[in-house]
Amino acid sequence: MKDANKQEKSIRVFFLPVLLISLLTAIDQFTKYIVTSSLELYESKPVIEGVFEFTYIQNRGMAWGMFQGKIPIFLIFTCIVLIYAFRILYNVADNKRFKWVKYVLILLISGALGNLIDRIKLGYVVDFFDFELINFPVFNVADIYVVVSMFSAMILLMFVYSNEELDEILRIRHKDTAVTIEESAEKED
Repeated sequence: MKDANKQEKSIRVFFLPVLLISLLTAIDQFTKYIVTSSLELYESKPVIEGVFEFTYIQNRGMAWGMFQGKIPIFLIFTCIVLIYAFRILYNVADNKRFKWVKYVLILLISGALGNLIDRIKLGYVVDFFDFELINFPVFNVADIYVVVSMFSAMILLMFVYSNEELDEILRIRHKDTAVTIEESAEKED
């Protein structure tokens, strides 16, 4: 009976994150499909003349085109990030105090998966958002997920969660302070 309740709880706790990750990754892949079927490579379609346009490029590197042609390194790195992100998501999945961490991880995982799919399937990442006004590197929806998740994680780490809570999120135990947040909260009551 206890195992059945635990399994039911696991399904309930992970259903929404998996659904959201699937949806966000599908949105990323759909936008890339629209771009590749609507534009030729390096073709641009202005949205706001001189400010923003859709430009189809194939990024064979990582952010801002760095490390061109190092696909095996990106695949390994992305897999490590995904494994670690899923592990942290598992640690915080049923803790309401860490719901914002869960949302950040959902965004990060979705972005990493979106670009990983491109690298495996195509050998490059499809980028298309092009801000001409500020001469910003061309990017895609998955990149937005990753950047927003990283920015949000920094805010959470600096202003929302304490070092002890960070340890709990990461499930790091110090030898001299093996007390969990729940245990310390109980002691305070």
